[in-house]
Amino acid sequence: MRLLWRLGKEAIRYKALYLIAIISTFALTLINLAAPKLLSAMTALVEKGQTDSYLNKIYQITGTLIGLYLLRILFRYLSNYLAHKAAWNLVEDIRVKVYHKIQTFSMSFFHDKQTGDLMSRVVNDTATFELLYAHIIPDMLTNIVTVVGIMLILLTINVKLALLTCVPIPFILISGWIFSTKIRPNFKKAQKAIAELNAKLQDNFSGIHEIQAFGQEDYEQEQVMEGAHHYTKAILHALNMGAFFHPGVEFLSSAGTVIVVGVGGILAFRGELSVSDIIAFLLYLALFYAPISGLARILEDIQQAYAGAERVMTILDTPNDIIDAPDAVELQDVKGEISFENVNFHYEQEVPVLRDISFRCKPGQMIALVGPTGVGKTTLTQLISRFYDPTEGRVLIDGKDIRQATLQSLRSNIAPVLQDTFLFNGTIAENIGYADPSASQEEIISAAKAARIHDNILEMPNQYETKVGERGMRLSGGQKQRIAIARAILRKAPIIILDEATASVDVETEREIQKAIADLAGTRTIVAIAHRLSTIQNSDLILVLEEGRIVQSGTHEELLNTEGLYKRLNQVQNRSL
Repeated sequence: MRLLWRLGKEAIRYKALYLIAIISTFALTLINLAAPKLLSAMTALVEKGQTDSYLNKIYQITGTLIGLYLLRILFRYLSNYLAHKAAWNLVEDIRVKVYHKIQTFSMSFFHDKQTGDLMSRVVNDTATFELLYAHIIPDMLTNIVTVVGIMLILLTINVKLALLTCVPIPFILISGWIFSTKIRPNFKKAQKAIAELNAKLQDNFSGIHEIQAFGQEDYEQEQVMEGAHHYTKAILHALNMGAFFHPGVEFLSSAGTVIVVGVGGILAFRGELSVSDIIAFLLYLALFYAPISGLARILEDIQQAYAGAERVMTILDTPNDIIDAPDAVELQDVKGEISFENVNFHYEQEVPVLRDISFRCKPGQMIALVGPTGVGKTTLTQLISRFYDPTEGRVLIDGKDIRQATLQSLRSNIAPVLQDTFLFNGTIAENIGYADPSASQEEIISAAKAARIHDNILEMPNQYETKVGERGMRLSGGQKQRIAIARAILRKAPIIILDEATASVDVETEREIQKAIADLAGTRTIVAIAHRLSTIQNSDLILVLEEGRIVQSGTHEELLNTEGLYKRLNQVQNRSL
């Protein structure tokens, strides 16, 4: 009920559609209740004999039935379509809401999450809300009204026989309650299994190059087969229970029909019940037990919808650890000064990543972070964009604690170029323009020129309209890196973060990227991570990290003249050339 209440608040915006659908459902139910009464009345007329007055009444009843059946078409259409329209609109809203919630989570949320599982929650699990609002709730309303209405009618025909028809109902309800408690875990397992299968498929499609390169097609096929088997096993177990429960309910429902036929026949033999009343009883009984027999299907649907809704609500109820402070303000006219004050950070308790990090970078300066792999360089840059918050200490931009700034205004002043360059499956122009959707073609071209990629683009078949493929797979590593730099330049942010911008590129491409970075120097504050020390020799400040600490700082010349890690790294790289 708590879940229904929460969903009800989401669905309230479609109250007009639901109201018309509910009214149509009630009207449809009343028509279904009236039809057997009219058929019974016609049977009574035929039983009494044939006269002109009876014939006229038969014509009237026939006309009335035709009118009712035509109205039934109208009300069934309104009931079905409007309920589905409202339900699918609700699904759309919840899908967007779940996606919005997911994309606001900090990076720590995604550490133990699989993309396919999150996709399943957005697409598959939210679809169960349509089942709830377009099928379960309307069916339950219809069934309740139908059962109560028919029971009242049957009581007016014959109280004794009406009460006898209720004998199987307690047994049906008890078996339904047992069934629902047993079947719910199986639907939850099925929802989880399909999410895991989606996750595996997404992972495999993303890594299809590696799968083929290492000849692991058969292994991965077995993995997918196993995942598909787990889902099939879970859903079949649930359906097996349903297949056992359905006939049981049908038997109990049939027992009610047997009671009416047997007892009704005895009452008719004694003259206590007319033939038309028996026919009315049988016609109504079919309507009476239909919703009760459908209890199994409704219970199945409820458990399936509940299992999906639980997974959706888990996302919506997950707290976000990176949010705007209540008194957060917009960062305006940012100059680009960056300061770290005694910053400590860890992903897991008692496993420190950064320890007592303190430094200051003036506006327009280029600061470089160097050191062995895994010492916290990338983590340090992610603290600037507030993808994580420091465990201790403060990060400041222009002297303001970034936790007191709105996330939107903070990140709008930072342009990242990541080592693992991500390009969307669109054109080159679209990927460069992603930083500023309002940018003109001239601005996009200007950014490409600044990133030293313009000439390469002109050599491509469709130039700026060239499709890059998923994750930019149609481009070389150097081309992707320079497009990412062009995207960062287009943003016109006062702070640029370069995370291994020259990683895995050839010497010529590295020179082009270095020229692009050199052109930016002095106009933007640049924080650069580099393993190749040649790319950061002109930095205003170089921070050398080891085991999460700053062990050296200074310019390239100063550090070379000092015994320490930087000089050793430089010597190693020079020997490898």
